[in-house]
Formats: sequence, structure tokens, C-alpha cells
Amino acid sequence: MSALTKAKGFKKSKSGTYLSMAATAFGAIGVAKRVKKARLEKDTLVLIDATVSAAAIVTGLAILYRELKRLGDDDVLLG
Repeated sequence: MSALTKAKGFKKSKSGTYLSMAATAFGAIGVAKRVKKARLEKDTLVLIDATVSAAAIVTGLAILYRELKRLGDDDVLLG
């Protein structure tokens, strides 16, 4: 299997899924800062926006976790 084929399959691998989960979770830091700032400034609209963003992050992590469970043992990078 060529390196290019392995690179294309990275997104569907366990390693790629873990990397996606980490990147998604890293976005939670920015959302948490926005929530804190919105609460201090009593800005309801920004607070609602940050809350919706947080829900999107949680949903994204749940989808990635489900994909990780589906991958099981057939990891394309190990094959």
C-alpha cells in the first residue's frame, strides 16, 4: 500500500478520529472563554451563541466517538 493511499485513509483511521476529537475538544476552550466573557458583560446574545456552539461541539464529539466505536479493529493504517 502506497503512502498516498495511507494518507487518504487517515481520516477514517483511529488515529485520524482521535485527532479530530482533539481538535474539536480544543474548540471548547474558545467557547468557554466566550461564555465567561458574555456572562461578565451580561451579553445575552453572545451567551446564546456560545451555548449553541457548545452544543455543536458536544454533538461533534458524540459523532466522532460513534465513528471510533464503528472502526473497531479494521484500522486502515494498521492493515
